[in-house]
Amino acid sequence: MKKILIPLFSVALMVSCGTSKVSNTTEKPVQTANSGLKGDKAFQSAYKTIKADDLKKNLYVIASDEMGGRDTGSPGQKKAGEYMISYYKGLGISYPKALGSFYQKVPSDFMKKRGGGNLPDSENILAFIEGTEKPEEIVVISAHYDHVGTQNGVVYNGADDDGSGTVAVMEIAKAFQNAKNAGNGPKRSILFLHVTGEEHGLFGSEYYTDNPVFPLANTVVDLNIDMIGRDDAENRGKSYVYVIGSEMLSSELKVINEAANKKTNNLELNYKYDDPKDPQRLYYRSDHYNFAKNNIPVAFYFDGIHEDYHKPTDDVEKIDYSMLEKRTQLIFTTAWDIANRADRIVVDRK
Repeated sequence: MKKILIPLFSVALMVSCGTSKVSNTTEKPVQTANSGLKGDKAFQSAYKTIKADDLKKNLYVIASDEMGGRDTGSPGQKKAGEYMISYYKGLGISYPKALGSFYQKVPSDFMKKRGGGNLPDSENILAFIEGTEKPEEIVVISAHYDHVGTQNGVVYNGADDDGSGTVAVMEIAKAFQNAKNAGNGPKRSILFLHVTGEEHGLFGSEYYTDNPVFPLANTVVDLNIDMIGRDDAENRGKSYVYVIGSEMLSSELKVINEAANKKTNNLELNYKYDDPKDPQRLYYRSDHYNFAKNNIPVAFYFDGIHEDYHKPTDDVEKIDYSMLEKRTQLIFTTAWDIANRADRIVVDRK
């Protein structure tokens, strides 16, 4: 996640006066005719393919020293991208036909004009499953795969930031592809979007929304995943996830996500940061914002600012793989509903 400097008085205010808005319940979910949880057996079969061991296996590669901290345009980041593409090919998942490959080049000049200094050319990576009934409508599931590289000879592996989101997207893609292979492909198309340049200024997602492979008017939602493998001091040991932005543009998205949560692991959904005026400004600090500013509903899933954020100690050994699995399952369930429901979710808020 992009780092910003926050005045000390703002942090103090947040810690002393902030109250957590949370939601969870033990009630059984109410299923409606419009629910996207079609063919519960098909959903359950796909859902069960999301496993902590598989998330761990991929993260031990993506966040290894071999990737050199995955700085934007670096050889290590490109190596991580090659691993991801090989993974998608192995699943039988391809790229958008209009793009012609898994890569969307993000030019150095584009980043330089936006304060990116002398960053080299880099790439967004796009994998794609075409919808069976409404292929022109696109559900985006995003995460950034860059981190901050190597500093003074020390590798900043970014296992949580955002290795956790990267492997979650990969695992969600596997679940959707398994459903497709069983004859239960999503009604709407799914774009698995791995963006570059987030740490330097949300460059990859900005480039995509400036140069969309699919019309933004056809983009239904962006479910963005940035740090879901740890916990913060405030929620230590809890089964929770922060959700940001889910009702800012659509009155339906928050309802869908909460219903998905009830159906699955019943996590504590924490809305503490779900306010553009929050001093941490998290609504503006990850890639969903470039979709939101184009009037596309978003939900940002996040575990909080922990003690290893942007430090060389953000390593794979510190990931809570059980929580990573549960949060990934929630996001998959939300995506499944949105992709398969009869009607596109509404944009009814500004």
